[in-house]
Amino acid sequence: MTETTVDSTELWFHRFPGAPTPRVRLFCLPHAGGTAAAFQGWPALLGPDIELFAATLPGRGARLFDPPVAELDRLADILAEAVATAAAGAPFALLGHSLGALLAFEITRSLRRAGLPAPCSLWVCGDEGPQTRHVDRVLHTLPDAELVEALRAYGGTPAELLANGEMMELLLPGIRADFALNERYVYRPERPLEVPIHVLRGDRDSLVDGARAAGWALDGAAAVHEHVYPGEHFFVYEHAADIAALVAAELAAEMVES
Repeated sequence: MTETTVDSTELWFHRFPGAPTPRVRLFCLPHAGGTAAAFQGWPALLGPDIELFAATLPGRGARLFDPPVAELDRLADILAEAVATAAAGAPFALLGHSLGALLAFEITRSLRRAGLPAPCSLWVCGDEGPQTRHVDRVLHTLPDAELVEALRAYGGTPAELLANGEMMELLLPGIRADFALNERYVYRPERPLEVPIHVLRGDRDSLVDGARAAGWALDGAAAVHEHVYPGEHFFVYEHAADIAALVAAELAAEMVES
């Protein structure tokens, strides 16, 4: 891992204010095309003991004009170093939604390979297990118009944004790069992670099969907990208050145990 330094940590993660003396840090990674703004309401929901960081990836949001990272393994290594630096030896957890879940998993494995501290827990939302996942449709190679229609079907992008041709022209390269990360992913066998894994999914998520989501257990040597919420693929943001409360309670319990 050589592509980040202490000074560049803030480039990769936005730190939300509101936790002056946190007991634990939570690093969040949004869905494909998502930005740190996806978690902007979470600090108040998590409470004062948890400091929230959200990924700021190139090609989207405040880094819209930065070239995206093309390989998921390389991106995971970069973010792993940024996480280790920002955590500064304090307890931390990782939470990712959809593509962010896969990235959180690979960050955790990258930390282990580098001999760096592991998260106290891993929260994977809206994604199938790394070994059991299935890509039904390749989106990153679609023409722009078809990719916009695919985004419309996903339901996570405001209709007024999809109708704005100039804005979509700016946004599509980063979105396309995210889909490429997901669709080109190749699982590499390693020993299971020795951290608790929480698997969160929506009961009507057409993009995540429940049986394949259970495949996360194949990569967990510790406890694997499933939490099912009403909703489709973006249930995480619809149930932010309940999920934040669950995360806060579990992290508090982990702090007591440690």
